[in-house]
Amino acid sequence: MVIGSGLGGLVSALVLAKEGLKVCVLEKNNQYGGNLQTFSRDKLIFDTGVHYLGGLSEGQNLNQYFTYLGIMQDLNLKKLDENGFDRITFDNDEIEYPHSQGYENFVEQLSKIFPDERENLTKYIQEIQSICNEFPRYNLIGKGKYNDDILYINAQKFIESVTPNKKLQAVLSGSNFLYAGVANKTPLYVHALTVNSYIQSSYKCINGGSQISRLIIKELRKYGAEVYKHSEVNEFVFDDENILKSVKTKTGKEFFAKKFISNIEIRTTLDLVGQERYKKSFTKRIYDLEPISSCFSIYIVLRPNTFKHFNYNYYHYRSEDIVWEKSLPDEVKWPECYMLSSCSSNQDPEFSESLTAITYMEYDEVKEWENSFNTVAEHHERGRDYEDFKQKKAEQFISEIEKKFPDLRSHIEAVYTSSPLSYRDYIGGYKGNMYGYVKDSSNPLKTIISPKTKISNLFLTGQSINMHGILGVTIGAFVTCSEILGKEVIDERLMEVINKN
Repeated sequence: MVIGSGLGGLVSALVLAKEGLKVCVLEKNNQYGGNLQTFSRDKLIFDTGVHYLGGLSEGQNLNQYFTYLGIMQDLNLKKLDENGFDRITFDNDEIEYPHSQGYENFVEQLSKIFPDERENLTKYIQEIQSICNEFPRYNLIGKGKYNDDILYINAQKFIESVTPNKKLQAVLSGSNFLYAGVANKTPLYVHALTVNSYIQSSYKCINGGSQISRLIIKELRKYGAEVYKHSEVNEFVFDDENILKSVKTKTGKEFFAKKFISNIEIRTTLDLVGQERYKKSFTKRIYDLEPISSCFSIYIVLRPNTFKHFNYNYYHYRSEDIVWEKSLPDEVKWPECYMLSSCSSNQDPEFSESLTAITYMEYDEVKEWENSFNTVAEHHERGRDYEDFKQKKAEQFISEIEKKFPDLRSHIEAVYTSSPLSYRDYIGGYKGNMYGYVKDSSNPLKTIISPKTKISNLFLTGQSINMHGILGVTIGAFVTCSEILGKEVIDERLMEVINKN
């Protein structure tokens, strides 16, 4: 039984189903996939969480994982600009600093702008690869276990040690929106595991990331799995020996199973289990975790054939000094940074049909509406004040983007928004957090949570358990399944994929 159909839950379900286990997946929403969910406005598709993917070229790690799952060949992908899939930019600086695909190319393109830094850039790339190679499942199969010492290396401090050039430090850190990097906290391994696969290769999902969940659902059904929407679990039922025997949904249905995997928020899981079933030290550790920031997103529908498409992502900052600092709820300063992506038109690929822009937003900004709840499956209005708040923030956000694209408003057909409450209600993350919980290089073991729990037949997966992102969550699901099937079985299956390639 898998509770929640985020990517971690879906991958776990499929791995188990392929091994002949009888599998059932329960999802509360109208759409499967968690952060893979998409939505449609004005006949255009927008992604809620997956804007591009890394490591999908032949032989690379996510490609091999997806090949094992049976979905790789059916993905509809477009490769981003090889000489700059990400462009890091700053106010009052016309240079667009590229993050390029391929290790040598990454060094080469940045060396054109920083000719005296080639050796330091090479050192950076080598160290990133070295860190990634410490994690066995990152390369599908590896010997032993990583050295705990690498968990204590701080990302910001490492980058500062690579080069004394302040601008280059900011450029190398510039895509940290991918993991919501926190100054003096985020460990280097989080930075390395996140950016490395994008440097290997970067792709955009044509027509949205929900194709990943649809393809996995199709495979699940092929293996006889049962998958149910509108099935929110609100009760765990235990027997006298503290074994989880069933779960009940809001509609009153009861589902029995021998083993359970929770793909929902770790705090929610604890509440359903009952805190009394865990040691106080464990529950305190979980409730003391600091959630990663949430975000505010605007989805811009563009007038046809008016805005030139760009085949990369922008990470823009007011200045190089704030790359590791999140925007605070300051009416004047917000937003101080953003990520901007473009979706090309089907009719004329030279032009964009839509833009998506994301910036940080703290949950406290929407706290006055936190008792409201709104999804497609359970629709409720939050009120006029909330709509006015979002409109005001959208206008402020667009004004900031206009500093880079001065005539943007003349190309806009419509604007849609999502706030931390949207992410909380649809994805289920505590306070709408983007990527689970803040990891701290000074105390890294606090946020590493075992997929195996004190309840012998309950296991955990998903982005609030260790690594986030498509690759991180996929790897996490295989780790979860290793606890159920045995590491040797997973190694054997993945070795078959490696040998075929």
